[in-house]
Amino acid sequence: MSQRTRKLLRTAAWVLFGVYLIMLCYFLFFAESMGRPNTERGYHYNLVPFKEVMRFINYRAVLGPKALMLNLLGNIVAFIPYGLFIPLLQHKQRHVWRIIILSFDFSLLVELLQLISKRGSFDVDDLILNTIGGAVGYGCFVLADKVRHKLSGVK
Repeated sequence: MSQRTRKLLRTAAWVLFGVYLIMLCYFLFFAESMGRPNTERGYHYNLVPFKEVMRFINYRAVLGPKALMLNLLGNIVAFIPYGLFIPLLQHKQRHVWRIIILSFDFSLLVELLQLISKRGSFDVDDLILNTIGGAVGYGCFVLADKVRHKLSGVK
């Protein structure tokens, strides 16, 4: 691959990462369809691990499958691109523990901003699920990188 092609791909990856961050911010802070009201409300938080996860599972018949999937899988899926883009864009971040720590840190930042801005709630379950999503994204990166090396004959 030529140097020009590499630079073009890297620029495209940075642009896609920026688009991902903008979309993530919109859904986490502004999307009314995601329960982000425009009115002032009090602080909401959950510091008990798996409390909200169990609540969604226990009341799935009342809340519906959409709410269950949106909360549980949505928090994981939302951070898969983060775990995929970071090692792609920053070669020094190509270790699973770095991605887990960075995913946790970024999720903690998001949760704190939601708490402070009152545009969501601070939920330790979201920290756990988002971190899992980042790790899954890293796993996708590793798998894609192995396939790429196998196809190109690079060891």
